[in-house]
Amino acid sequence: MSTPELRIKRLSPLATIPRYATAGAAGLDLHAAIESPIEIPPRGIQMIPVGLAVAIPGGWEGQVRPRSGLASRHGISLPNTPGTIDADYRGELKVPLINHGETAFTVEPGMRIAQMVICPVAQCQVIEVDTLDDTERGDGGFGSTGTGSR
Repeated sequence: MSTPELRIKRLSPLATIPRYATAGAAGLDLHAAIESPIEIPPRGIQMIPVGLAVAIPGGWEGQVRPRSGLASRHGISLPNTPGTIDADYRGELKVPLINHGETAFTVEPGMRIAQMVICPVAQCQVIEVDTLDDTERGDGGFGSTGTGSR
């Protein structure tokens, strides 16, 4: 598999070009491109601009994911995690942050707010049928494959 090329257009002088924090990092850090702090109240959601547009190559997607430190320390996550950036989207990247915490959280200018992982995707051929093949699991839903630890 070849290395995809991610083309980035800066839309705001406040934007930070994403980069991998370490050689082994899977995600590119996304930063808040804001002039002043934005407060997210408990159970509140705020759209945070990144100030960038991207061109993801066909056959790939950008998955926007929460930062583990913000989630574990402050309850800050994404309401639609992971969020998908399609290869044909050219608008500004914005990150919807949700505050699951008990206290207000302040997003500071330039703060790392999320990470974007570039992943391969496949489009399938959709075929409507009258029946599906049988499996051992059948129509067993959530939690049907085991009891887990108690």
